[in-house]
Amino acid sequence: MDIFESITTRRSIRKFTEAPVADEVIDRIIEAGTWAPSGMNNQPWKFGVIKDNEIKTKISTLTHYSKIVLSSNALIAVFLDNSLSYDRTKDCQAIGACIQNMLLTIHSMGLGAVWLGEILKSKDSILKLIGGPQDLELMAVIALGYPAQKGGKGSRKSLEQTIIFRK
Repeated sequence: MDIFESITTRRSIRKFTEAPVADEVIDRIIEAGTWAPSGMNNQPWKFGVIKDNEIKTKISTLTHYSKIVLSSNALIAVFLDNSLSYDRTKDCQAIGACIQNMLLTIHSMGLGAVWLGEILKSKDSILKLIGGPQDLELMAVIALGYPAQKGGKGSRKSLEQTIIFRK
């Protein structure tokens, strides 16, 4: 699959089978994330991998998307390490690029995932739950596993609706 096809066929998957995802596969996904560009190459990301059902159950109480969290085989918590930050906007953009790299890698491996953002309302509680250092700021949680559903049909605004000028 070429990169454009990968981008246009990736969908958020919210239901997963019970098949386990190997740690080596998760490591490869995270490694892909770390190849995202970052300002001054500061690589401001840190990751937490959560497979433990007890911890996932506690996390599920902190979001409206508890069913997704509980059905996932693994969660990857993506953090901004503020101790490495030099420009918040650039660092947040780098984290977004990191997450996109991970989502595309997940898709290319035949896995499914969804980027959970609503969970950020509970970022302090999640940091406390996992015992992370205070310099870490939760940016997203990626729920992943083998898909138990197919992704929906995607649609996008036309280029005429999105390109505001050509000079």
